[in-house]
Amino acid sequence: MPDISRTIDAVWKLESAKIIATLTRMVHDVGLAEELAQDALVAALEQWPGAGVPDNPGAWLTTTAKRRAVDHIRRSRMLTDKQEQLAHELEEGQGRQERQEPEHDDDVLRLMFLSCHPVLPTEARAALTLRLLGGLTAEEIARAFLVTAAVVTRRIATAKRTLAEHRVPFDLPEESELPERLSSVLEVIYLIFNEGYSATSGDDLMRPGLCLEALRLGRLLAELAPREAEVHALVALMEIQASRSAARTGPSGEPVQLHEQNRGRWDQLLVRRGFTAMLRAREAGGAPGPYMLQAAIAVCHAQARTAEETDWAQIATLYGALDRLRPTAVVRLNRAVALGMAYGPQAGLDLVDSLVADPVLRDYHLLPSVRGDLLLRLGRGPEARQEFLRAAALARNAAERAFLHRRAQEVPATAAPGPTLGGAAQGFLGRADLDAATVRSYGQTLRRLRLDLGDGMPLSRLTAEEVARVCAAAWGGAAARTWNRHRSAVRSFGAWAGLDGLAAGLERRAETRPRASALGPAQLDALWSDPEVPLREKTLWLLLHESAAGVKTVLALDVEDLDLEDRRARAGRTWVSWRSGTARLLPVLLAGRTRGPVFLSDRRPGPARTPGPADLCPDTGRRRLSYERAEHLFKQATRALDPTHEGYTLRRLKPGPEETP
Repeated sequence: MPDISRTIDAVWKLESAKIIATLTRMVHDVGLAEELAQDALVAALEQWPGAGVPDNPGAWLTTTAKRRAVDHIRRSRMLTDKQEQLAHELEEGQGRQERQEPEHDDDVLRLMFLSCHPVLPTEARAALTLRLLGGLTAEEIARAFLVTAAVVTRRIATAKRTLAEHRVPFDLPEESELPERLSSVLEVIYLIFNEGYSATSGDDLMRPGLCLEALRLGRLLAELAPREAEVHALVALMEIQASRSAARTGPSGEPVQLHEQNRGRWDQLLVRRGFTAMLRAREAGGAPGPYMLQAAIAVCHAQARTAEETDWAQIATLYGALDRLRPTAVVRLNRAVALGMAYGPQAGLDLVDSLVADPVLRDYHLLPSVRGDLLLRLGRGPEARQEFLRAAALARNAAERAFLHRRAQEVPATAAPGPTLGGAAQGFLGRADLDAATVRSYGQTLRRLRLDLGDGMPLSRLTAEEVARVCAAAWGGAAARTWNRHRSAVRSFGAWAGLDGLAAGLERRAETRPRASALGPAQLDALWSDPEVPLREKTLWLLLHESAAGVKTVLALDVEDLDLEDRRARAGRTWVSWRSGTARLLPVLLAGRTRGPVFLSDRRPGPARTPGPADLCPDTGRRRLSYERAEHLFKQATRALDPTHEGYTLRRLKPGPEETP
């Protein structure tokens, strides 16, 4: 039984994509196609242990799955001629499969374009591609990307639903759409490869299973689209990069940089396959695309017998062309490395320093890592050490983080002249006069400064210009209220640390708070008629709606302020008035109480949290209902009104202008 199970699993890995593609063409629903294919797999698990493995197991699975599809179509009462056509295809197809003739290659290509459709987010495209074309289970995909199986299952289900809602056809794209659609497919395959080649998180630097799966998908795509230069170029790029796998890590799993790798450990078979794929890409013709240029860079590295023989000038030229074609911050960072190797570290550092303020690279650990390398080569060891420590703090992969810490330790440390940014930040946040909310708010600002500038930066070197650069990159596009909050944190920290003018480069922004739209009549009716809503909440909500008063104003009302007969209450120098709904509920809520807060909490406060007399009911011992608790309860109750929303704030109870009493 275990041997048969392994056989079935191996056959499924090879054949599942073709089977699902064939079924999708028949039923026009990728989700249903996968269910029918799974039915065939279950049938194999049930029948093969007793009957034995068929001579052509792939054909058996395909035929069984197609019969399931025909049964489904018949049950759905499709037109008779469609039934006859499918039955005829089944008979002919079975004969072809038994003769092991290739069939439905176009269907596999259609499935690839479908699973990588741009309407889907990138992570959903990757998960769906690995599921449908790789035959991986949700658990296998989850292990590869270090997420839970539930997350993967949800992504795949949402992707299928999105494809159905957008009525994405199971067809090859039109010629006008082909470049964009093909680019999406290549992006997904390379994303899968890169996540295996340089894992963004976790303990291991590499996940070889993902690299192999991406290579398999790339080679398959090259067979199905032999005239597309960028497809062959991507295969060449992945083959050559994969050839270095054995040399990329040391005995303890630590990264080994390219110029330090033992090139004798490079897989020459993969190198030759990469060169062959590159020749096919060039033969396909056309202007060089981004994958062609990246593959050409990989070829330059592979052709050099030693690191010293690498043609860095040519690589810098290729990165310049890639920058013009795809001007991204990451491409420019790679170009800086090449410039530094070809024309000296200062040439590379000049370009890197122009990227420091780019928000795209804000949390990219390779930016300070590259900067540290260049500074070290320029003899600026203390600065390089701080850059390596910054890079380690940003790295999410454990192996890379440990490697960067070791690089920092290899650079001799110099005594910092006075206090450092990290130490000062800890001292500032550790003050006894700051409450938890303030510590949390200030901590967000200072964490950003520490990540971008380094814990070891001497306070004497911290300038308003540096702070302004960090804040502009992190929160330049944020709302005025968010920007001002971080500005306030910088000002407070600067005043505490004796750094006058630290926020000089941060201009205060004018804040405008848009009025939240009021809840509609149907939503209000649902609230008022819900029997599960407690009396206290219903009374509060009605009062807020009928009076149009502020939440804090209403929660501050005391029983002594109420004039139940005139339906109003004294609130400072003004009055809060209500209508019949509130008038009916208020006496029931008060239950004879004549003093204390109108709206009370559920429980009595503990000894350590006793409020002042004004916020405590002398009859029940309960405290005044807090704004935070009232808001939380309303958000919980209103989630059911709109499943796509996380709940509404109490401000939404204020009536629109035409409803205001």
